[in-house]
Amino acid sequence: MTQLQTVTGTVMPRERFQQDGVAVLSDEELVSLLIGTGVAGRPVDKVSREVISLIDRRNGAPASADLRTIPGLGPAKVAALAAAFELGRRVLAPQRRKIRSPSDVLPVVDRFVDRPQECFLALSLNGAHEVLAARVVTVGLVNRTIVHPREVFADPLTDRAASVILAHNHPSGSLEPSAEDVEVTRRLHSAGQLLGIPVLDHVIFSSRGYYSFLEHGEL
Repeated sequence: MTQLQTVTGTVMPRERFQQDGVAVLSDEELVSLLIGTGVAGRPVDKVSREVISLIDRRNGAPASADLRTIPGLGPAKVAALAAAFELGRRVLAPQRRKIRSPSDVLPVVDRFVDRPQECFLALSLNGAHEVLAARVVTVGLVNRTIVHPREVFADPLTDRAASVILAHNHPSGSLEPSAEDVEVTRRLHSAGQLLGIPVLDHVIFSSRGYYSFLEHGEL
């Protein structure tokens, strides 16, 4: 067992940060660094998972009032998280990422690579193909029942998006689209044409890379 390992054999986020830098840390580990410790019966990794789950459900930084509902987060930890979210917003909000190719989608969605469930996302783009917003539409297996055009296009309509890009992770690591993936893509592509918000691509991603329906001539 190395110096960087605990008695359970896992490397703590602070040690991973010191050894490899912040970019290698998962979202959960980043939250763990911010809040530092858990409380009795609520270890820091469990609290961090709940914070990430809340972020996913809110499609962005949650309100302080929502953070206070998580057991193990006292006023000081809520304040630290809220400050980190606000600083990130101030620094990053003005920078709209432009999508020139399917590979440009990955930096927008890569924080979902390690999610244990499939997360289906819709990226709203303006006329210059800049990302206006990237939102989780649904969490769970991708199928036509839960990935409904109404849910996918509701926010892009509000954004006055010129187009959308779809994306979802494959926790298994496989990049091969399933029959359901193909069916959902075709259905949403047709819906986008009717609404005047074309679906430019559907990107399946994992730790192994990505699969683009556009690059494979399927859109």
